[in-house]
Amino acid sequence: MALDALRDWTEWLTHERRSSPRTVEAYRHDILLALTFFQQHLGAEVTLADLGKLSLADLRAWLAHETARSEQPTRRTTSADSRARSRARHVSALRSFFRYLGLRHDLSNPAPSLLATPRTKKRLPRPLGEDAARAAAEGISDDAETSLAAFRDRALFMLLYGTGMRIGEALALNIRDLTNAGQNMLRVVGKGGKERLVPLLPAVIKVLESWKAAHPSPTPDAPLFCGVRGGRLNPGVAQRAMRTWRKGEGLPDSATPHALRHSFATHLMEGGADLRTIQELMGHASLSTTQAYTLADEKHLLDVWRKAHPRAAQES
Repeated sequence: MALDALRDWTEWLTHERRSSPRTVEAYRHDILLALTFFQQHLGAEVTLADLGKLSLADLRAWLAHETARSEQPTRRTTSADSRARSRARHVSALRSFFRYLGLRHDLSNPAPSLLATPRTKKRLPRPLGEDAARAAAEGISDDAETSLAAFRDRALFMLLYGTGMRIGEALALNIRDLTNAGQNMLRVVGKGGKERLVPLLPAVIKVLESWKAAHPSPTPDAPLFCGVRGGRLNPGVAQRAMRTWRKGEGLPDSATPHALRHSFATHLMEGGADLRTIQELMGHASLSTTQAYTLADEKHLLDVWRKAHPRAAQES
């Protein structure tokens, strides 16, 4: 049945493709909605044979249904760009699911590949200012309810800003990873299971060592950042801690743990680092992703223009 294939596909995305938990859950949700729609459409539980027979018109009917559902008055108001992003994700999920069916179930259906992906506006990074980024770790730890949480949060948020790691990458670290860090370099497993080395600043090493000394169970296989029960820290706990701090500081909702990653890249660029180096440190597969930090910083673009263009000095 199609639901069994959906379960196997999400396992494949998680363990073989090493997709992020957020991507896996979003894709699973999208395909589950699609299968529910097709079940009502066909009047019976959807089989793999049914999926192989779906036409381009069938897939477009589901996409139209989801678009109409998002525009219902009872739902939260969404912008045209937001709806386009949702549709683009729906299309991406369908293509991924059917590619998997082709690989594992020898199912061939060209319809998903013929779907048009809507154009969306490129989202620019929204970093914190340098002062706010530097103050985040101490400020968040000051708001912690226990001294142990304070040690942990200071180390976590200093690591995020000091290395540009994704929150998921940081929370996936074990004590062993810190012990094995050689020459002040930390090995990180990023998207798609790709490994990279990130340098650790002396201040980051110091706070990590302080947290390790306070860690309730610093065995090699224990999660570096743990919750109150000793298990791996839930990302929601870290996000909530930063949310509490940003409210107290009057910062916008964009001040999230991921914004510290944007801040890392932006402040490196402002300090003169080249895009290739930033790309390597961030673990970006494509340089175009890294270039978004240049597009987001008009001041940097003007500085480069003034230094590089032959007539810049005359024009100013």
